[in-house]
Amino acid sequence: FLEKSQAVELPIKFIPKGAGHYCCQILLKSSCDVRVYVVECIVNTDHAEAELEFLSPAYQAVIQDIPISNMSRQDWKLEAVLEGQNFYGPPVLYVRPGETVQYPLMFKPIAKC
Repeated sequence: FLEKSQAVELPIKFIPKGAGHYCCQILLKSSCDVRVYVVECIVNTDHAEAELEFLSPAYQAVIQDIPISNMSRQDWKLEAVLEGQNFYGPPVLYVRPGETVQYPLMFKPIAKC
């Protein structure tokens, strides 16, 4: 272990371009030592918000496909929680890295509303 007086700080500035998985290696060399540090960062968006307007005659369903793009390097297992009456969709959606999958959101009114 290094004493506090022997430690050297290495400032790193990281500015992600968007959500995703970022990985880099830092190579430190001296005349008597070589060290490699691997730094990984996973960046998530704070939250995504969208608004959809559905117009449909009573008793007729309308489906809106919502594209979900996984720009990371890891598989995504997304759980959908639908709030509100007459909305339906799969409870789970899997998206592999680099893929865009459509989430089929259905609105099926049972009366005029």
